[in-house]
Amino acid sequence: MPKLSPFLWFDTQAEDAARFYIDVFPNSRITAISHYGENSPGPIGTVMTVAFELDGKPFTALNGGPHYEINGAISFVIDCATQAEVDRYWDLLSADGGKVHACGWLTDKFGVTWQVVPDGFVELVTSPDPVTAARAMAAMRQMIKLDIDALRRAVAG
Repeated sequence: MPKLSPFLWFDTQAEDAARFYIDVFPNSRITAISHYGENSPGPIGTVMTVAFELDGKPFTALNGGPHYEINGAISFVIDCATQAEVDRYWDLLSADGGKVHACGWLTDKFGVTWQVVPDGFVELVTSPDPVTAARAMAAMRQMIKLDIDALRRAVAG
């Protein structure tokens, strides 16, 4: 399979966004920054792209201007090993103007949408046992930030 990596279009906030994300995710770093030159669509010397890694996975952020906007039609899933990890990512990504949504979704201050998912969640809502799946789904639909212990209690009845 070819190597896939997200390419995020920002108006002018590519470097700010990349620096924010590398502070949120461990094992993350900026790997390169390029600038607009002569005969380019951006002001000479301003940041054009920022290549960065989030937990070792490559991303690129572009300052492409106001032509396109990031929206919630595409999101990134963060699979969390513990509820403490869910809480940490939730708090960091929703801070400073981020918006929380139902069912474990949030949009950060740059407009990027994230699903913060605790370990065991997918197994509960996709259980082959229809009662388990229905109870998990009903509980999830009442939540903003996902709580794996509350989901397990709901499944247990």
